[in-house]
Amino acid sequence: MRTDSTKYTNFTGWIDPPDDVRPALDGDLTCDIAVIGGGMGGMAAALRLAERDQDVVLLESEFCGYGAASRNGGQIAGAPGGDLRMLSIQSPKKMPVMAKLAENAGRYVEELMRRHEIDCDYVANGLVWGAVSPLMMLRVRTQAAILRAFGGNGTVGNREELGLPAGFVGGMRESIGGMLNPGKLARGVRRALLASSAKVFERSRVSDVRRTGGIVELTTPHGTVRANKVILATNAYGGEWDITPKNLATPLYVIEIESEPIAPERLAELDWTSRCGIITQHQLMTHYRLTERNTIVCGVRKAQRGQTFPLPDRVPDPAVVEDMGKDLARRFPTLSDVSIERAWGGWIGISPDWLSIAGQVGDNVFYSMACNGHGLCQVPYVAHQLADYVVDGEMSDDLAGIWSNTSKYPPSMSLLMQPFVLRAVWALDRFNDFFNGSRTLARRALRRGRRGVA
Repeated sequence: MRTDSTKYTNFTGWIDPPDDVRPALDGDLTCDIAVIGGGMGGMAAALRLAERDQDVVLLESEFCGYGAASRNGGQIAGAPGGDLRMLSIQSPKKMPVMAKLAENAGRYVEELMRRHEIDCDYVANGLVWGAVSPLMMLRVRTQAAILRAFGGNGTVGNREELGLPAGFVGGMRESIGGMLNPGKLARGVRRALLASSAKVFERSRVSDVRRTGGIVELTTPHGTVRANKVILATNAYGGEWDITPKNLATPLYVIEIESEPIAPERLAELDWTSRCGIITQHQLMTHYRLTERNTIVCGVRKAQRGQTFPLPDRVPDPAVVEDMGKDLARRFPTLSDVSIERAWGGWIGISPDWLSIAGQVGDNVFYSMACNGHGLCQVPYVAHQLADYVVDGEMSDDLAGIWSNTSKYPPSMSLLMQPFVLRAVWALDRFNDFFNGSRTLARRALRRGRRGVA
């Protein structure tokens, strides 16, 4: 696919920036609970605290929804992400909890949309773990069996049964969740938050977090917040402060691309009848989805590691975008002449065990980390549960199952996700694609498309 006219941005392609950005903090104030971060997690926590009549302040470095809308393919997942084979060995006690948490998180976001009347093009058609070769289909079946063993649900089927494009063998469709516009979802949650009693300050980057006696002091360029309790809802950015548990999040820069609008008759040739979003079972998963505006969005494929804090604000690398365009052309050969209209990217955080985690440091600093590339619903759900715990001191079963009271995590992901390792994994995925038959399937899709045109 052509990338010569691609528009590059550091904000999402799903939606335009808001025209009502709230003023930055100017001066000093005190509150009972402060939330740092205005992504889906921070907004959900602050919104819940406001619903509980708490004195809450939220500080966001850009504007609320800036990060949540930029780093997601528009998928509501109802099952744990990642390699379940590895996770079941690494964290067997946590897997039943995560299977239940993932389903509850999917239902939570559906209820969030309903309660606040958020129109975000949601279609509850599930999310498919897709296989592009017979060998990958074996992995899907293994993953599905592990998921069922831990109490999760999903339907395994071939391409025709699941309504997938002709370049896929089959997959497993999750029983909960579906497709939406994540920018519209984040904007809807922001609208609900701004209408609440929470005090929201955008363009207010927190440069320091420190305890002074029993108070937590948050420093911004033009003012200070002194709070009795603080929730860190910062995804990949928390490493900027010493108070954040060490190795809580390994930052990865990921990219989304979107095609130009495609004629309906050309999309029909793909035989993508379910319009389900698809995540492949590569080591570094790639996702594909159709949108309401008749485009295809593709994401991740090649992740890049953040090395130092503060994380730089950047736009996607044109070479990576070109590679992603080539992948789309191989996966959907009949669309090889289509242009990539836009590319955007941003930082996500990977937790120490690739699963959701929450905890606290001392008596009054709480944190959650629930992204890992599949956190659009897990992030706000965990933050919502965390907000209730901060108020009541009682944990839900889901929160208790992922809870930790440590100020330092093992450096496993930090060591594993070195740049040379990520490059090697990317190369392994491409090597497997070359030999596992997926290109042959794609060529069959091309021939099928030509017959349809004829």
